[in-house]
Amino acid sequence: MRWLDKLKQGLKKTATVLTVKTMDTDELEEMLILSDMGIEVADELVTLVKTEKPKTPEEMQTLLKKKLIQKIEPIAKPLVLPKVKPVVILMVGVNGAGKTTTIGKLAEKYRQEGKTVACVAGDTFRAGAVEQLKKWADKVGADFYSGASGCDAAGLIFDAIQSAKQKGTDIVFVDTAGRLQNRTDLMDELKKIVRVIHKVDENMPHETILVLDATVGQNALSQVKAFKEMCGVTGLVMTKLDGTAKGGILVALAKENLPVYAIGVGESVDDLNAFSADEYVSSLLGEK
Repeated sequence: MRWLDKLKQGLKKTATVLTVKTMDTDELEEMLILSDMGIEVADELVTLVKTEKPKTPEEMQTLLKKKLIQKIEPIAKPLVLPKVKPVVILMVGVNGAGKTTTIGKLAEKYRQEGKTVACVAGDTFRAGAVEQLKKWADKVGADFYSGASGCDAAGLIFDAIQSAKQKGTDIVFVDTAGRLQNRTDLMDELKKIVRVIHKVDENMPHETILVLDATVGQNALSQVKAFKEMCGVTGLVMTKLDGTAKGGILVALAKENLPVYAIGVGESVDDLNAFSADEYVSSLLGEK
């Protein structure tokens, strides 16, 4: 199945919610809120409809599409890596968001482009996370760094980056333990990891990517705020857009002014792709 077909299929539940059938603005507002765009965005779009006065549901849908694309186009940006060696990419997020799988998919993408890649298992307390990353590293032919169970994550990451630097590795992906944004002890550990990476090179990490699970809906906003404050998030990857009725959350996230580098609609390597505002909105609205 082509990527765009997968995206349309994945956002089917959201598209069912977002199909304009009447000219009732109260119904439109409810529809936008149900898709998790948030009250602020819903109010803004309803105000626009009242101002523009479309005459048919089709015209309303066209107006809605135009406005949604305008809102999210500024955040649909590709991941552009600096011309340094190694480029260090720190992956952060809550448990189960898909950090490790995203690393595997990105590692494969860059390996296909001829880059040398390393993966660092910074989640030192969860054996399953280390094994999962090792499988991905083996699958895509990436170097793999891990430590003893429960070892200091910051120390392991420091040594791994130094080693990759000496080997001339192009890209280093650093996996981290999933942490809830309201657990200050875990967030402090993340700050320590960033401080230690700075000791290798003050420009590292070059990217700190927050991986978000689309199914959490509005909770994604609080995650973005917390991680942005704690570790200087530079961009987002949205996973699990397949099968969620909350696909509108990406529109709500636009106000955070963080680039969305990629979106995911499944588990296989080619299910992660660059974020296109036009493709996303078309799929969101259930267009053929």
